[in-house]
Amino acid sequence: MSVLHTLAAGALRQMDPEDAHRLTIRALQMGLGPRPSGPEDPILAITFCGLSLPNCLGLAAGFDKNAQVFAPMLAAGFGFVECGTVTPLAQAGNPRPRLFRLSEDKAVINRMGFNNEGLDPFAERLARRRRGVVGANIGANKESEDRIGDYVTGLRRLWGLASYFTINISSPNTPGLRALQTREALQELLGRLGEARDSLPAEGAAPMFLKVAPDLEEAEIAAICDVVAEAGLEAVIVSNTTIARPADLRSPHAGEAGGLSGAPLLTASTRVLRQFHEAAQGRFPLAGAGGVASGADAYAKIRAGACVVQLYSAMVFQGPGLVARIKRDLAARLRADGFTSTAEAVAAS
Repeated sequence: MSVLHTLAAGALRQMDPEDAHRLTIRALQMGLGPRPSGPEDPILAITFCGLSLPNCLGLAAGFDKNAQVFAPMLAAGFGFVECGTVTPLAQAGNPRPRLFRLSEDKAVINRMGFNNEGLDPFAERLARRRRGVVGANIGANKESEDRIGDYVTGLRRLWGLASYFTINISSPNTPGLRALQTREALQELLGRLGEARDSLPAEGAAPMFLKVAPDLEEAEIAAICDVVAEAGLEAVIVSNTTIARPADLRSPHAGEAGGLSGAPLLTASTRVLRQFHEAAQGRFPLAGAGGVASGADAYAKIRAGACVVQLYSAMVFQGPGLVARIKRDLAARLRADGFTSTAEAVAAS
């Protein structure tokens, strides 16, 4: 990362976190984002659910809620970018303050509440995509009377525009949303989405992923895997933010309500990822997210069963130039252990 980007990242960390994020989006729109210094390392290339990725490192949902900067983030070196969460109707989200840096813990707590501009502007921007793998993370409006219908609406509106769809039922900031992770509710949700997908034009076909919470018991994990396999979804993303609060958090913001992400989530989310890999029994692949801030963290996700890895919160502290450092370190670790591709290392003992 250049000296300019280093200074900018430092200045942003002194600002209110939500204001800093808004300014970051604006800077990226103006072309001020980082650029990789060389070609992609072929050891990191992977095909995931039919998507050919130049590298296995993706930008998680939440950073680019309104599909405004997917092109700059691809240019920064991400192998794929996930935009959203987007809901059918625009909504303001929860009252501010709703985003908190836990600097002492390298963590973030958010209770944003799916604030976004809605499907129409999201779709218009996504329609201008010219290259790269860009996914759409879809959700339900807080006041919706038919939340499952909201997911179907998102799928239909963005059909043919997104490289893949992520069904987000794991945010802790929309009351009752996580109840969709129970077996019966999930069967209904995925059943209706499957019917909608079958009715849409084949030329717009895109894989569907399910994003789950890390706050799940083993029996719940087994049930989710069975339902996902039965419904024919292509993958599961493990995991979203956690409502748990580790006892060793030091920040004065540690007691804020919302979802915790960043470094304290790494161990728990990787443990749940490993449990999902065991329960999936090869029926579908996994994406790993939660606490990734280094090549070692990304490698741990891969060895636990993830084919691809996503990050977001670590950029709050290290800036978007982090992606290049993670890729270099991950490639070195793969080679040091004798692997010739990322795929070879997935769940390797």
